[in-house]
Amino acid sequence: MMRALNTAGTGMVAQQMNLDVLANNLANVNTTGFKSQRAEFQDIMYQTYRSSGATIGGTFTAPESAQIGLGSRFVASATSFAQGALQNATGTFDMAILGNGFFKVSLPDGSFGYTRDGSFRTDANGLVVNQDGYPLEPAITVESGTTAVTISQDGTVSGTTPGSDSPSTIGQITVSTFPNPGGLTRVGQNLFRAGGNSGDPSDVAPGSQGSGSLVQGHLEGSNVQIVDEMVHMITAQRAYEINSKAIMTADEMLSILNNLKR
Repeated sequence: MMRALNTAGTGMVAQQMNLDVLANNLANVNTTGFKSQRAEFQDIMYQTYRSSGATIGGTFTAPESAQIGLGSRFVASATSFAQGALQNATGTFDMAILGNGFFKVSLPDGSFGYTRDGSFRTDANGLVVNQDGYPLEPAITVESGTTAVTISQDGTVSGTTPGSDSPSTIGQITVSTFPNPGGLTRVGQNLFRAGGNSGDPSDVAPGSQGSGSLVQGHLEGSNVQIVDEMVHMITAQRAYEINSKAIMTADEMLSILNNLKR
Protein backbone atom coordinates (compact mmCIF):
# COMPACT_ATOMS: atom_id res chain seq x y z
CA MET A 1 0.00 0.00 0.00
CA MET A 2 2.95 2.32 0.62
CA ARG A 3 3.77 2.03 -3.08
CA ALA A 4 0.49 3.78 -3.96
CA LEU A 5 1.35 6.66 -1.65
CA ASN A 6 4.73 7.20 -3.27
CA THR A 7 3.42 6.74 -6.81
CA ALA A 8 0.59 9.22 -6.38
CA GLY A 9 3.04 11.60 -4.72
CA THR A 10 5.21 11.63 -7.86
CA GLY A 11 2.08 12.43 -9.86
CA MET A 12 1.36 15.44 -7.64
CA VAL A 13 4.94 16.68 -7.97
CA ALA A 14 4.74 16.27 -11.75
CA GLN A 15 1.57 18.36 -11.92
CA GLN A 16 3.16 21.03 -9.73
CA MET A 17 5.98 21.28 -12.30
CA ASN A 18 3.38 21.33 -15.07
CA LEU A 19 1.57 24.23 -13.42
CA ASP A 20 4.87 26.09 -12.95
CA VAL A 21 5.46 25.93 -16.71
CA LEU A 22 1.88 26.99 -17.50
CA ALA A 23 2.09 29.90 -15.06
CA ASN A 24 5.27 31.14 -16.74
CA ASN A 25 3.56 30.97 -20.13
CA LEU A 26 0.61 33.01 -18.88
CA ALA A 27 2.90 35.53 -17.16
CA ASN A 28 4.60 36.16 -20.52
CA VAL A 29 1.49 36.44 -22.66
CA ASN A 30 2.47 40.04 -23.52
CA THR A 31 6.25 39.51 -23.69
CA THR A 32 7.64 40.41 -27.12
CA GLY A 33 8.94 37.38 -28.99
CA PHE A 34 8.22 34.97 -26.12
CA LYS A 35 8.02 31.30 -27.04
CA SER A 36 5.75 29.10 -24.95
CA GLN A 37 6.90 25.94 -23.22
CA ARG A 38 5.32 22.57 -22.57
CA ALA A 39 6.21 20.31 -19.65
CA GLU A 40 7.11 16.77 -20.68
CA PHE A 41 7.11 13.71 -18.45
CA GLN A 42 8.23 10.10 -18.39
CA ASP A 43 7.05 7.12 -16.40
CA ILE A 44 9.48 5.92 -13.72
CA MET A 45 10.97 2.41 -13.52
CA TYR A 46 8.70 -0.61 -13.06
CA GLN A 47 8.72 -3.35 -10.47
CA THR A 48 8.48 -6.64 -12.33
CA TYR A 49 6.83 -9.61 -10.61
CA ARG A 50 6.82 -11.86 -13.66
CA SER A 51 8.26 -11.35 -17.11
CA SER A 52 6.45 -12.13 -20.33
CA GLY A 53 7.40 -15.65 -21.41
CA ALA A 54 8.31 -16.77 -17.90
CA THR A 55 7.80 -20.50 -17.30
CA ILE A 56 4.72 -21.41 -15.24
CA GLY A 57 4.58 -24.83 -13.63
CA GLY A 58 7.42 -26.07 -15.76
CA THR A 59 5.19 -26.41 -18.82
CA PHE A 60 3.42 -23.19 -19.72
CA THR A 61 4.72 -19.66 -20.31
CA ALA A 62 3.17 -16.37 -19.23
CA PRO A 63 1.66 -14.50 -22.19
CA GLU A 64 2.03 -11.14 -20.47
CA SER A 65 4.31 -9.60 -17.90
CA ALA A 66 3.22 -8.55 -14.41
CA GLN A 67 4.61 -5.09 -13.65
CA ILE A 68 3.71 -2.26 -11.31
CA GLY A 69 4.71 1.28 -12.28
CA LEU A 70 6.24 3.63 -9.73
CA GLY A 71 4.96 6.98 -10.99
CA SER A 72 6.12 9.79 -13.26
CA ARG A 73 8.82 12.43 -13.42
CA PHE A 74 9.44 15.76 -15.14
CA VAL A 75 12.10 15.46 -17.85
CA ALA A 76 11.95 18.49 -20.14
CA SER A 77 10.30 21.80 -20.93
CA ALA A 78 9.90 21.73 -24.69
CA THR A 79 9.74 25.09 -26.46
CA SER A 80 7.28 25.89 -29.20
CA PHE A 81 8.90 28.13 -31.82
CA ALA A 82 5.62 28.71 -33.65
CA GLN A 83 5.33 32.19 -35.16
CA GLY A 84 3.78 34.81 -32.90
CA ALA A 85 1.34 37.37 -34.28
CA LEU A 86 2.90 40.50 -35.77
CA GLN A 87 2.00 43.75 -34.03
CA ASN A 88 2.35 47.28 -35.35
CA ALA A 89 5.21 49.29 -33.85
CA THR A 90 6.38 52.87 -34.28
CA GLY A 91 10.15 52.68 -33.76
CA THR A 92 12.47 52.94 -36.75
CA PHE A 93 14.36 49.84 -35.65
CA ASP A 94 11.32 47.88 -34.49
CA MET A 95 11.35 44.74 -36.61
CA ALA A 96 10.16 41.17 -36.60
CA ILE A 97 11.46 37.96 -38.10
CA LEU A 98 8.84 36.27 -40.24
CA GLY A 99 10.04 32.68 -40.18
CA ASN A 100 13.05 30.95 -38.63
CA GLY A 101 16.01 32.61 -36.95
CA PHE A 102 17.08 34.93 -34.15
CA PHE A 103 18.59 38.37 -33.78
CA LYS A 104 22.14 38.21 -32.43
CA VAL A 105 23.32 40.62 -29.71
CA SER A 106 26.66 41.10 -27.96
CA LEU A 107 26.58 40.51 -24.21
CA PRO A 108 28.78 42.27 -21.61
CA ASP A 109 30.88 39.11 -21.02
CA GLY A 110 31.86 38.96 -24.69
CA SER A 111 29.51 36.11 -25.57
CA PHE A 112 26.41 36.32 -27.75
CA GLY A 113 22.72 36.13 -26.98
CA TYR A 114 19.92 35.29 -29.40
CA THR A 115 16.45 36.75 -29.32
CA ARG A 116 13.18 37.04 -31.22
CA ASP A 117 12.57 40.44 -29.61
CA GLY A 118 13.15 42.96 -32.38
CA SER A 119 12.56 46.15 -30.37
CA PHE A 120 15.89 47.89 -31.09
CA ARG A 121 16.88 51.52 -30.61
CA THR A 122 19.93 53.72 -31.17
CA ASP A 123 22.01 54.86 -28.20
CA ALA A 124 23.79 58.21 -27.73
CA ASN A 125 26.52 57.12 -30.17
CA GLY A 126 24.08 55.96 -32.86
CA LEU A 127 24.76 52.28 -32.15
CA VAL A 128 21.74 50.02 -32.64
CA VAL A 129 21.03 48.28 -29.32
CA ASN A 130 18.22 46.35 -27.66
CA GLN A 131 16.20 47.49 -24.65
CA ASP A 132 19.02 46.47 -22.28
CA GLY A 133 21.69 48.30 -24.27
CA TYR A 134 23.21 45.18 -25.84
CA PRO A 135 24.49 45.97 -29.37
CA LEU A 136 23.02 44.22 -32.37
CA GLU A 137 25.58 41.96 -34.04
CA PRO A 138 27.02 42.73 -36.55
CA ALA A 139 27.17 46.25 -35.15
CA ILE A 140 25.31 49.00 -37.00
CA THR A 141 25.96 52.68 -36.27
CA VAL A 142 23.61 55.34 -37.58
CA GLU A 143 25.18 58.74 -38.10
CA SER A 144 23.44 61.60 -36.34
CA GLY A 145 21.03 63.39 -38.66
CA THR A 146 20.39 60.37 -40.87
CA THR A 147 16.84 60.36 -42.20
CA ALA A 148 14.50 58.01 -44.03
CA VAL A 149 16.01 54.88 -42.49
CA THR A 150 14.59 51.72 -44.02
CA ILE A 151 15.19 48.04 -43.37
CA SER A 152 14.54 45.71 -46.28
CA GLN A 153 13.34 42.13 -46.01
CA ASP A 154 16.89 40.87 -46.60
CA GLY A 155 18.26 42.96 -43.70
CA THR A 156 19.82 45.79 -45.68
CA VAL A 157 19.69 49.02 -43.65
CA SER A 158 19.58 52.18 -45.77
CA GLY A 159 19.22 55.85 -44.99
CA THR A 160 19.95 59.36 -46.20
CA THR A 161 23.01 60.64 -44.36
CA PRO A 162 23.81 64.33 -43.83
CA GLY A 163 25.26 65.93 -46.95
CA SER A 164 23.74 63.34 -49.27
CA ASP A 165 20.60 63.58 -51.37
CA SER A 166 20.13 59.87 -51.99
CA PRO A 167 19.89 56.89 -49.63
CA SER A 168 22.96 54.77 -49.02
CA THR A 169 23.58 51.45 -47.26
CA ILE A 170 24.29 51.85 -43.55
CA GLY A 171 24.67 48.21 -42.56
CA GLN A 172 23.47 44.65 -42.91
CA ILE A 173 21.36 42.81 -40.36
CA THR A 174 21.79 39.05 -40.19
CA VAL A 175 19.74 36.37 -38.46
CA SER A 176 21.13 33.31 -36.71
CA THR A 177 19.69 29.85 -37.26
CA PHE A 178 20.41 26.66 -35.33
CA PRO A 179 20.20 22.98 -36.32
CA ASN A 180 18.27 22.33 -33.09
CA PRO A 181 16.70 25.50 -31.64
CA GLY A 182 15.06 23.36 -28.95
CA GLY A 183 18.53 22.91 -27.46
CA LEU A 184 18.93 26.64 -26.75
CA THR A 185 19.14 27.74 -23.12
CA ARG A 186 16.89 30.53 -21.84
CA VAL A 187 18.72 33.13 -19.75
CA GLY A 188 15.97 35.73 -19.26
CA GLN A 189 15.76 39.24 -20.76
CA ASN A 190 14.15 37.64 -23.86
CA LEU A 191 17.49 35.99 -24.62
CA PHE A 192 18.69 32.51 -25.47
CA ARG A 193 22.24 31.17 -25.40
CA ALA A 194 23.64 28.38 -27.52
CA GLY A 195 23.28 25.14 -25.56
CA GLY A 196 25.15 21.89 -25.53
CA ASN A 197 22.81 20.33 -28.09
CA SER A 198 21.62 23.36 -30.08
CA GLY A 199 24.40 23.10 -32.63
CA ASP A 200 26.51 25.98 -33.92
CA PRO A 201 24.71 29.08 -35.19
CA SER A 202 24.71 30.07 -38.84
CA ASP A 203 24.60 33.83 -39.41
CA VAL A 204 22.88 34.46 -42.73
CA ALA A 205 21.05 37.20 -44.56
CA PRO A 206 17.34 37.20 -43.74
CA GLY A 207 15.31 35.18 -46.23
CA SER A 208 18.24 32.97 -47.25
CA GLN A 209 19.17 29.38 -46.36
CA GLY A 210 15.84 28.69 -44.71
CA SER A 211 15.85 31.77 -42.49
CA GLY A 212 12.96 34.17 -42.08
CA SER A 213 12.69 37.62 -43.62
CA LEU A 214 12.51 40.92 -41.72
CA VAL A 215 9.43 43.10 -41.39
CA GLN A 216 10.15 46.69 -40.36
CA GLY A 217 7.63 48.54 -38.22
CA HIS A 218 6.34 45.39 -36.55
CA LEU A 219 7.15 43.31 -33.48
CA GLU A 220 6.46 39.63 -32.95
CA GLY A 221 4.07 39.01 -30.09
CA SER A 222 4.12 36.09 -27.70
CA ASN A 223 2.92 32.81 -29.20
CA VAL A 224 1.13 31.86 -25.97
CA GLN A 225 -2.50 30.90 -26.61
CA ILE A 226 -4.48 31.83 -23.50
CA VAL A 227 -7.36 29.45 -24.18
CA ASP A 228 -5.00 26.50 -24.63
CA GLU A 229 -3.10 27.38 -21.46
CA MET A 230 -6.35 27.60 -19.49
CA VAL A 231 -7.42 24.16 -20.73
CA HIS A 232 -4.02 22.72 -19.81
CA MET A 233 -4.23 24.38 -16.40
CA ILE A 234 -7.63 22.82 -15.69
CA THR A 235 -6.28 19.44 -16.78
CA ALA A 236 -3.29 19.84 -14.44
CA GLN A 237 -5.61 20.78 -11.59
CA ARG A 238 -7.80 17.73 -12.14
CA ALA A 239 -4.75 15.43 -12.41
CA TYR A 240 -3.35 16.87 -9.17
CA GLU A 241 -6.72 16.42 -7.51
CA ILE A 242 -7.11 12.78 -8.57
CA ASN A 243 -3.56 11.97 -7.41
CA SER A 244 -4.32 13.49 -4.03
CA LYS A 245 -7.50 11.37 -3.97
CA ALA A 246 -5.39 8.27 -4.59
CA ILE A 247 -3.23 9.19 -1.57
CA MET A 248 -6.34 9.65 0.58
CA THR A 249 -7.74 6.31 -0.58
CA ALA A 250 -4.46 4.52 0.15
CA ASP A 251 -4.38 6.13 3.59
CA GLU A 252 -7.93 4.99 4.33
CA MET A 253 -7.08 1.45 3.26
CA LEU A 254 -4.06 1.47 5.56
CA SER A 255 -6.30 2.63 8.39
CA ILE A 256 -8.64 -0.29 7.76
CA LEU A 257 -5.67 -2.65 7.80
CA ASN A 258 -4.38 -1.21 11.06
CA ASN A 259 -7.79 -1.60 12.68
CA LEU A 260 -8.01 -5.30 11.84
CA LYS A 261 -5.95 -6.23 14.92
CA ARG A 262 -8.29 -4.38 17.31
